[in-house]
Amino acid sequence: MSPTVLHVRAETKALEHRSAITPSIARKLVGAGYVVNVEESPLSIFLSEEYEGTGASLVPTGSWTDAPSEHIIVGLKELPEEDFPLKHTHVQFAHCYKGQGGWDTVLNRFPRGKGTLLDLEFLEDENRRRVAAFGYHAGFAGAALALMAWAWQLTHSKDEPLPGVTAYENEGALIKDVKEAVEKGKSKAGHLPRVLVIGALGRCGKGAVDLCEKAGLDDILKWDLPETKAKPGPYQEIVESDVFVNCIYLSAQIPPFISPDSLSSHSRKLSVVCDVSCDTTNPHNPIPIYDINTTFSSPTVPVTLPSGSNEVPLSVISIDHLPSLLPREASEAFSAALLPSLLQLNDWKNVRVWQQAEELFREKCATLPDGAVDGHAELLAGQS
Repeated sequence: MSPTVLHVRAETKALEHRSAITPSIARKLVGAGYVVNVEESPLSIFLSEEYEGTGASLVPTGSWTDAPSEHIIVGLKELPEEDFPLKHTHVQFAHCYKGQGGWDTVLNRFPRGKGTLLDLEFLEDENRRRVAAFGYHAGFAGAALALMAWAWQLTHSKDEPLPGVTAYENEGALIKDVKEAVEKGKSKAGHLPRVLVIGALGRCGKGAVDLCEKAGLDDILKWDLPETKAKPGPYQEIVESDVFVNCIYLSAQIPPFISPDSLSSHSRKLSVVCDVSCDTTNPHNPIPIYDINTTFSSPTVPVTLPSGSNEVPLSVISIDHLPSLLPREASEAFSAALLPSLLQLNDWKNVRVWQQAEELFREKCATLPDGAVDGHAELLAGQS
């Protein structure tokens, strides 16, 4: 029987420097009998030379489209916005299962090409816990940018937004910059910022809290289910904090955490919101004060405040690939956690974690609008 071929595609999202399969993990997969093809990537934090000696083969950027249909395509972020049908099995984050804007356009490419999506966001172990996630580094990076934005607002004019940022080589370099920014902000404000983190007990929230502590903050409100279930939002505690970091996993409609009306409070100190969860286009987004994603090149978007609000400016950070601010550490942690599941891809149709991912894919395809896929029912039946 021929070995299973994993094709690691180059990421195309701007400033996306992570990789789903790092050189150290590629070596382990090859050692387990897999063929691993890695596309040369101008964005990846991992240079092509780092894959030399691992047993993986370097292949041209974007060559996954011409790979045989039985090859499994492994990536991280969304595919480029194209329309051609997808014939492969894809392992990636697709962001199309929770009603996001354009979800049907993204999803229908798979059944049209008789391909399959195995979404990394929904790979769960026996305890319904995700087998691998970037949450910790998302929270860590999001809190870092939020503190930088807080300090920037205090030391620059209202019309001068936080400038773009680029990936850091390591965590130490990021913490150094955050500490320097916080000290500048403190010299203007006369105090360190109060930060409220919702979802503080999860991976993402833990990353946000750890960053705040490493930056020298001592006024950190750590909220999770007990606090948010005790009373419905909006929460006055948020608008009376300097920085709010949202780290929840949104699975159902909930009352908003903040709203345009709550921002009109004259006791508002809130000047920065970092929506690490980044449910920007989700109809149930609990932070309905902004409607666009931001980017590393333009990290913040200003919020239009209600008439009569105080003069404290307010910006939102809503970057959907925050862990790429620390791409090497984030990739190594994620890839190592994913390895046990990757090692089961040679028999994925008979492995629970992948079977569940395929079942979810079929369920979501069944919700596509009528006419989204020609012969939709027949295609889905053919994948069974």
